[in-house]
Amino acid sequence: MLRFLTAGESHGRALMVIVEGLPAGLAVTVEDIQSELSRRRLGYGRGPRQRFEQDEVTLVGGVRHGRTLGSPVAIEIQNTEWFRSDKWHEEMDPAPGATKAPLTRVRPGHADLAGMQKYGFDDARDVLERASARETAARVAAGTLAKLLLGHIGVQVMSHVIQMGAVRSNAMRPTFADLAAVDESPVRCFDSDAAARMISEVELAAKEGDSLGGIIEVIGFGVPVGLGSHVHWDRKLDALLAQAVMSIQAVKGVEIGDGFEVAGRRGSAAHDAVHWDDQTAGYVRETALAGGTEGGISNGGLLVVRAAMKPLATLNKPSLPTVDVVTKDSTVSFKERTDVTAVPAMGVVAETMVSLVLAAEAQRKFGGDSLTEFCRNAANATAR
Repeated sequence: MLRFLTAGESHGRALMVIVEGLPAGLAVTVEDIQSELSRRRLGYGRGPRQRFEQDEVTLVGGVRHGRTLGSPVAIEIQNTEWFRSDKWHEEMDPAPGATKAPLTRVRPGHADLAGMQKYGFDDARDVLERASARETAARVAAGTLAKLLLGHIGVQVMSHVIQMGAVRSNAMRPTFADLAAVDESPVRCFDSDAAARMISEVELAAKEGDSLGGIIEVIGFGVPVGLGSHVHWDRKLDALLAQAVMSIQAVKGVEIGDGFEVAGRRGSAAHDAVHWDDQTAGYVRETALAGGTEGGISNGGLLVVRAAMKPLATLNKPSLPTVDVVTKDSTVSFKERTDVTAVPAMGVVAETMVSLVLAAEAQRKFGGDSLTEFCRNAANATAR
C-alpha cells in the first residue's frame, strides 16, 4: 500500500519524505513537485518566510530518467533559510552542544508545553521545530506523486476557502476547471465578494497583531466507486479521510459532505437520492450531502471534505497569558516569525492528504506493480 514518512525540522537543513508503494513507470519531475509547493505558499496573510523560502527540491532516489522505479521515492526539500543564517546553523546543529537562548515561555494552543512534558524537554524549540507547519511541505511533495497517480484513472482533487474569520462564502462550488481562478484569488476563495471581505478581515487582524482561522473545502472529482470498505472500522474511507485531514497542524474539525448541517435535518432531507442515468448506464446522485461516501465506501459521487483551522497560536503581538516553565512566573507567550493566517495554504495541504488517502485506497483496490497494470486493473473494475 502507498505510505509515506517525513523527517526534518522547520529551521533545520532540510525536510525529507520517503514515499513507498508507487507503481513503476509513473512520470514525475522536480518541476511537478515545485509547482505544488509554490501553491502551498499562496495566500494573503502569509509571513515573510514565504517570500524567501524557495523549497529547493531534489529527487534523491526511486526515480530514473523521469519515471518511478517501483522502489521507495526519496525527496529532499532544502530549507534555504538554514543556509542564509548562521543563527540556524547554531540553533539546529545536530552535533553535541547547547543553545544560548532556550525558549521557556510556552504558547497556549501550540504543542510547546504538552510536548515538553511528554518528552522531558526544557526548551520549547525541541518541540516547535517539528510541530511547525513547515513539515507540511514534505507532505505536499508526497501528495504531488499521489495526484499524478490519481490523474491516470481520472481523479482530480482541488480545494478552496469557504470561510475566513467570520466571513463566509456563498458562491457555488467550483469545478476543477476553476482551479486557476481559485489560486489567483489572494485568499483562494471562489467568491470574489467574500474574498474582498476576507482580505479586510486579514488586514484588521494584522493591524492588531492577531491571527485568523477559517474553513476550507476539498473536492474530489472522478473518484471511482468502491474505495474504502464497510467491513472494518479502519478501512472506512470517510474515517481515513478524517484522520488524514485532522492530522494537519491547527486543524480542529473535519466534516464529510454536509455532516454537521444534516445532523439538524430530518432524514427525508438529509440523504442523496439515487437515480439511474441511461446515457452513462450508471447510478448518479445529484447532491453531495454525504460527501461521496456511504458506509465507508466511495459511491462514485462528488467527494467533499471540509476542514476547520483554528487561529494560529503564535501572534505578532504576543498577548496570550502563559507561564515560564523555569521560573513558573506568569508572563505572555514568546513570538516567532508567523503568519496572520495560513488557511489558504492549509487547503493545499488538505488536498495533499486527501489525495494520499485516495491513492492508497486505489492501490489497495486495483493493485499493480507498474502504472500500466494499475491503469488496466482500474479500467477493468470500472467496466464491470
